[in-house]
Amino acid sequence: MAVESLAFLTPGNYPDDDPRSGLEDTLRLFEFGERLGYDGAWIRQRHLEHGVSSAAVFLAAASQRTERIQLGTAVIPIGYENPFRLAEDLATLDVLSHGRLQAGFSTGMPHADLLGDLVHDGDWRDYDLSYGRIVRLLENLRGDYLGGEDTRIQSPGNVQRPRLQPHSPGLLNRVWYGGASLRSARWASERGLNLLTGNIVHGDDVGDDFQTVQLALIEEYRRLRPSGRIALGRVVVPFDSADTAARERYRAYAAGRRERTLKPHGERRTLFAPDLVGTSEEIVERLLADRAVAAVSELRLELPYEFDRRDYEQILHDVRHAVAPRLGWRVPASVPA
Repeated sequence: MAVESLAFLTPGNYPDDDPRSGLEDTLRLFEFGERLGYDGAWIRQRHLEHGVSSAAVFLAAASQRTERIQLGTAVIPIGYENPFRLAEDLATLDVLSHGRLQAGFSTGMPHADLLGDLVHDGDWRDYDLSYGRIVRLLENLRGDYLGGEDTRIQSPGNVQRPRLQPHSPGLLNRVWYGGASLRSARWASERGLNLLTGNIVHGDDVGDDFQTVQLALIEEYRRLRPSGRIALGRVVVPFDSADTAARERYRAYAAGRRERTLKPHGERRTLFAPDLVGTSEEIVERLLADRAVAAVSELRLELPYEFDRRDYEQILHDVRHAVAPRLGWRVPASVPA
């Protein structure tokens, strides 16, 4: 299957003593990706780390710096979010961006031992902070009226039936779930969500080969929801136009993460995909041989952590010119040659 949509995912790094410079670099990267013709730019949401802690706030800024590129969250951990307030923020962002938001979610609460008591009142360990919380978010995005047919609220100069405002009806079709297992792929399909799958999957009872496991969850999702969208992520780092120092840095990055790809980890037999670092020729060869990549039409480049904007721009440039076209991707007609 040819790549029809090309996007990138960036962590939004910044120095501890100068967060603005890093956030500004990431906004410029979104602008750069749009000029190159990328179809989508996604941001990670990270808590207590040197990265974007509020994807909605960051993407609202990005929406004013770009015009065409889709703006994605990959992913917002739902356990820290209020389903109604987050729905308000995301709907506002979608309106500001003229319907360009791609909203991705996950369950789980990274750093829960440090953050749980700061976010939630009471014993949050007894709360449903997983699938049920995402369902509540979806119900809010649906925009149903609150109260009975006669229920009205009054504000200065206006009387109206109450519902989430602003209401952005198309957003519900652009919600994604970050799934790494057969169970999560089934749940996403049952709820009508699109599926994000990246460089981490859970082997569980499927097997210990990364591509086999990922292909199984793709096929299961597609069996249950043939019309759903699937976007697949890979760490792709071509160094054709990089200088010698950058090439060595890229190789060291991949070497430092290779050990984790050699065996499954933990009770769920977690598997990691190898990073694709090398010349564009080498990377194209490996992507064409990747059975999971061949099964989808949307490819998302997962940019490495802790690189700088010049590195990211070089990677995006090389992929756009030397890798993606050989996978069948074409620059949108609206983008200047």
